[in-house]
Formats: sequence, C-alpha cells, structure tokens
Amino acid sequence: VVFSAVLAVAFGAFSGDPKTAQIIRSDSDISPEGNYQYAYETENGISANEEGTLKNIGTEAAIVAQGAFQWSAPEGEQIQIQYIADENGYQPVGSAIPTPPPVPAAIARALEYIAAHPEASEPAKRF
Repeated sequence: VVFSAVLAVAFGAFSGDPKTAQIIRSDSDISPEGNYQYAYETENGISANEEGTLKNIGTEAAIVAQGAFQWSAPEGEQIQIQYIADENGYQPVGSAIPTPPPVPAAIARALEYIAAHPEASEPAKRF
C-alpha cells in the first residue's frame, strides 16, 4: 500500500513544460435558466472553478459569479484566489493579493473632520 502511494505521488508530480500541461479534469454545466458552473484542473497543479447564477433578470447586474483558482508559484508556494463578481464589481480575496498600507492617523482624523464639517455652499456670483 505504501509503495502504491509513493508511486502515485511520483507519477503525479508534473515536471514537464508548463506551456504543454495536459488538462486532467474538466467539468461544465449550463442550465436552461442561464445558471452555469465549470471546473478544471491541469497536471501541473493549476485549477479553477466558477458558478454563475442569474439575479435581477433584465438588468445589467443579472449574473453573479463566484469561484476560485489556484496555482503553484515558482518558489513552490500554493497560491489561491477566491472571488465574487456581482453588481459591486470583481472582488478577489487571497493572501497573494497586495493590500494597501493603513491610512496614517493624522490623515484619518482630517478626513473625519472634513466629513463632519462640510463647506457651506456660496451663492453663485452673477456678472
């Protein structure tokens, strides 16, 4: 049993050209109502899946898609991104996505002050 497991891991490891990696799994389904789902996996460890559902039929925000994809970075780190795409746009989440630095405290206070004290509008000048 152990030998079989080691043999499976050895043959399962991809060592070829990533440009020619074979697809080892591919599934897709489209319903008559317009919902869909797909998933695939390649022999070099790339995989993706997505599910789309109809929402607010007849509007531009009609499809909500959510899914994930992953791959191995050149250093061997496993990268995974999950996402949702809806009326609020594409919203990816994952440790590989850079995050902005925090807003400095002085700027945060200034923004709060500006929001709390809007400028009084001046009447339009006529010439």
